[in-house]
Formats: sequence, structure tokens, C-alpha cells
Amino acid sequence: MAVKWNGGHSSSVLCLAVSAEGLVASGAERGELALWDGGGSPAAQLRLPQADDVTSVVFSARRPGTLYTSHGETISVLDVRSLQEPLQRFHVNEEEINCLSVNDTDSFLAAADDSGAIKVVDLESKKVSRSLRHSNICSSVAFRPQRPQSLVSCGLDMQVMLWNLQKARPLWTTNLQECDMEEESPQSAGQFFNPPLAHSLSVASCGNVFGCGAQDGKVRIFRVTGVRFERELEFQGHSLGVSQVLFMPEVYRLLSGGNDGKVLLWDISSDIGKQQKSPAKSLHRRKAQAAASSRKDGKLNKVASNEHAGVVPKLTIEHGEKVNWLSCAEIKGSRRVLVADQSSSISAYPLPEP
Repeated sequence: MAVKWNGGHSSSVLCLAVSAEGLVASGAERGELALWDGGGSPAAQLRLPQADDVTSVVFSARRPGTLYTSHGETISVLDVRSLQEPLQRFHVNEEEINCLSVNDTDSFLAAADDSGAIKVVDLESKKVSRSLRHSNICSSVAFRPQRPQSLVSCGLDMQVMLWNLQKARPLWTTNLQECDMEEESPQSAGQFFNPPLAHSLSVASCGNVFGCGAQDGKVRIFRVTGVRFERELEFQGHSLGVSQVLFMPEVYRLLSGGNDGKVLLWDISSDIGKQQKSPAKSLHRRKAQAAASSRKDGKLNKVASNEHAGVVPKLTIEHGEKVNWLSCAEIKGSRRVLVADQSSSISAYPLPEP
């Protein structure tokens, strides 16, 4: 059962982040920002200027006391040890920011917005060093671990892109819809009615594997090789769009959250590296995805793995509300998945050990 974290917000929680020291930050509508201790009690609260929705929060990798937040078109830098007026503000995006990412060395911050732009700020000079672009809303951007000049992005143009900060053009681009059409799967015709608009990205700790969640309910796993990437896996466990994907610290375990109110835990460690030359051939097997027959009351359900069913979730959480954000925290010695949804509370669910 979920433990509810209450008292930090009065409106829908939109984003979450966990620092290296275990502090949890959450952002909500109307400029609400909250910090939580490991026990799920609010430690500090702040209302950001203009009361714009707080759409993304991310802790510095090098300085866990520094928190970057996006609200409207503004990025505010905060000191979580004294949650008061922002230490500094960047106003480099022209439209609402959807996602922030900071690299391992705390030298660059990327902000993806509704115009399709990704503004990359040099945190030393405090200036924009690169302006990258999608042709539609850019929904997610993520620096690759151990590669501070490299990042991936995705958007509602159905494009997934690989960038290097030394170049203004993407090194490699994949159109999710075109990929599906090339495979000539029986589901391809349906893609026109439910196109794979890309909502979320997460990069595994190795830096070479990343996942993308899309509107068609699928999670796609890609592997970066040099200046390009190729799709390694594709699986479906959600009946509606995948709003969030999150790789966990253990390599190749990831969480996905959907508009169908489900949170799924996947372990793809045995599937990575077995790249199939024709993913379409395996789609028939993957149609037999495990649908956990569970009640919508927050119960956890183990899903038996079936070697004939392709990739199946190891765990299904029937959260019951559309998932806005997922994060993972170590609380009192055990792993928890934190879920933000349309409500003003955060739900914490226990996760099995790997």
C-alpha cells in the first residue's frame, strides 16, 4: 500500500527530484515548491514569484544543496539549506519550460520548452552556450551520465535526438512513427490515430542506454554507439500514454508511469545486448503483455514472467491516477518509488530488492 505524503502542497504535484543526500523536492501548480525529509514530512515550503506552475526540479550533481527549478519561462537556482529568494534566475526560454537537466560536472543546464527549443546554459559564465531545437514541443531532455557534453531529447514532433554541445545540429535523429511504419507491424495503421508523441526520457547509469515513453503506450529502449543510436527493445504495458520513464541506479531496471494510472517496474538486463535484427517479428509475442488483474486501490501485484510473452513488468502498481512524475528514493533502508499525480499529495510505494 502507498504511504501518502501530505501537507506540502495545496494543488496538483507536477514534478519530483531526490538529492544525493536523500532530500526530496517537489514542484506543483501555482508556484508551489516543497522539500521533504526522509519520513515524508514537509521540511520547507516556498511560493515562487508570479505563481507559475513549477514544471521541473533537479538537484545539482556536485552540490546537493543546490536546486534548479523551472516555473513558467524562468529557471530559479535555490539553496535548499535556506529555502528563500532564489540565488539567481535565468530567463532564457521564450515559452513554458517542460524539463530541466544538469550534467554530471554541474557545468551545463538544459531547459526544454513548449516552443521546441532547448536552451543550454553555461553555469560558469551564466550565459546560453547552445540553442537546440525540435519542430514541436520539446517534452524531455537528459544529459548522459559520464558524458557531460552529450544529451538526448524528445518531443511531440515524435523525434528522439542525440546532441553534442560542440555542434548546433543533432548528431542523430529518429522519428518514432517512421520507425514503426518501417517495421510493417499490424499495429502500424493505428499509429496515425495514436501517434507516438514522445513524453519522457531517462538515461541508464552506464550512459549508453536510454528509454523513451510515448503516447502510444510503448516504452522504447535505445543504445548509443558513437554518434548514433539504435532501438534495442520495445514493449508495451500501458493502455494509455506513457507519461514518465525512469531508470533506477541498478543498470537496466526502470519504472514507467502512465496516463492509465499504472506504475510498472521493468527489468531488461537480460534483454539488453540481444539486439534483434527485426523487432517486428517479436511484436506478435509481445502482444501477450501481462495484464495484471488487480484492483485500483494501490495494491502491489507481482507479475509472473513468461518467456513467450516478450518483456513483461516485474511489478505492477495500480496507482489509479494519471502519473505526472516518478522518482526513486532510499527511505529508512529500503527503496521507494515516489509518484506525483493530479492530487496535492505524493505517494510512496515500496519496491522489491533487485
